[in-house]
Amino acid sequence: MDAAAETVPDSERRGLIGVLPQRVRPYASLMRLDRPIGTWLLYWPCAWSVALAGVWGRWDLFAWLLLGAFAMRSAGCVYNDIVDRDLDVRVERTRLRPLASGRVSLRSAWVLTGALCLIGLIVLLQLPLPAQLIALGSLLLVAAYPFMKRITWWPQAWLGLVFSWGALVGWPAATGVLELPAVLLWLGSTAWVVGYDTLYAIQDKEDDALVGVKSSARRLGARAALGVGVCYGLALLGWGAAIWSVRPEWLALLALLPAAMQLLGQAFRTDPDDGALALRLFRSNRLAGLLVFAAMLVVGLSAAP
Repeated sequence: MDAAAETVPDSERRGLIGVLPQRVRPYASLMRLDRPIGTWLLYWPCAWSVALAGVWGRWDLFAWLLLGAFAMRSAGCVYNDIVDRDLDVRVERTRLRPLASGRVSLRSAWVLTGALCLIGLIVLLQLPLPAQLIALGSLLLVAAYPFMKRITWWPQAWLGLVFSWGALVGWPAATGVLELPAVLLWLGSTAWVVGYDTLYAIQDKEDDALVGVKSSARRLGARAALGVGVCYGLALLGWGAAIWSVRPEWLALLALLPAAMQLLGQAFRTDPDDGALALRLFRSNRLAGLLVFAAMLVVGLSAAP
């Protein structure tokens, strides 16, 4: 194998990225097109919020917010790689990323980030003004996130604030106003993100220790399973409080039971020394998000005026 081929990861030779023209593949890799899980995890809090609000006839919001989640998650990945390009060279799992390996220039990465943000702007213009202003309020949090792992043992908590922001946007997107249920959804989602991103960080513990990067997985160590379980418990409390604020009936809370069982199963199976298992559990949160969405939609539509 020649030196050029050695800088191309296997993910660019197969699957969705593998069928794209060769010149496009590094940019698709920057956007993580081969890993849509991040888009789903960013999207679900948006969808929960619209659903619990009762939709108000704005079924198109589910599509617009999915497009926005895709664009902004992709832009976030490119921006993260721009900030982390020197660290990525030193980590086995990330050393072949397009910026770290030199297959994409820094200027091109910034242009791609700008193009993706323009798509996000198109989505933003489809929302009422209150939702637009709230969405813009997340930008400073997003910009600061890649630096958190250099500052705190809990960068997952910062990511939770960012990845859950859609819960604050979805409700006013449907109703025109921000109300308590959206805030409760946001708080619950933040705890959920800390839990699943701790799972994701388990696979990188050794490399993170070598380069001096902090994470909740490193901080919790052998107590990672307990930490994940506590986070998921707090998430369910937040989501349950959001449901109760819309429909204060015990029967409504039962809508969360399937999601609760799925999350409980994750916590019990977590092994702080098994990175491959942790990655599978992390990815299963796409299903957990879908189960929570079903719960919010049932409750929201049943309580809608």
